[in-house]
Amino acid sequence: MDSACLDSGRVSDGSGAAAVTVRVLSGPQAHAAVPGLTDVLLDCVAGGASVSFMAPLDRTTAEDFWRNVALEAEQGDRILLVAEDGEGVLGTVQLVVGQPPNQPHRADLSKMLVHRRTRRRGVGAALMQAAEDAARAAGKTLLVLDTASPDAERLYIRAGWVKGRRHPALRPVAGRRVL
Repeated sequence: MDSACLDSGRVSDGSGAAAVTVRVLSGPQAHAAVPGLTDVLLDCVAGGASVSFMAPLDRTTAEDFWRNVALEAEQGDRILLVAEDGEGVLGTVQLVVGQPPNQPHRADLSKMLVHRRTRRRGVGAALMQAAEDAARAAGKTLLVLDTASPDAERLYIRAGWVKGRRHPALRPVAGRRVL
């Protein structure tokens, strides 16, 4: 994966605020982004997000998580995307591309996080589109995810994802993404 911007999608809410840029981070870029990624994770967990952590989440634990993600990005097992504006990281999403040998076509979309101060401004949709573009560039033809959030589910359905009945990873729909 090229460390340059894979998708320089820009989002503007029309308020004159700085445009949002979505880009793929290389391993070294991911390590450098740990403080901003940590801020987003802490905000989301404090806001009640169900993303494998429970409030109160301490900064050290969150930083350790992002350092591990950066290592996996360096190793090619994850693709890490961020949405940024002039103030820093606003959101992030990951693609787990390191899959078992019998699933080279698949990636798991993971840890879609958008800071509460910037929600409902198109950041999540821009991250989703960039993640799908990154998955295609990595040769992936099936993306799967799970969510416990009704708001996130609405975003995924608007983006064209299909909801599985019981086990989304086991119910692929030809040519479509599975939620």
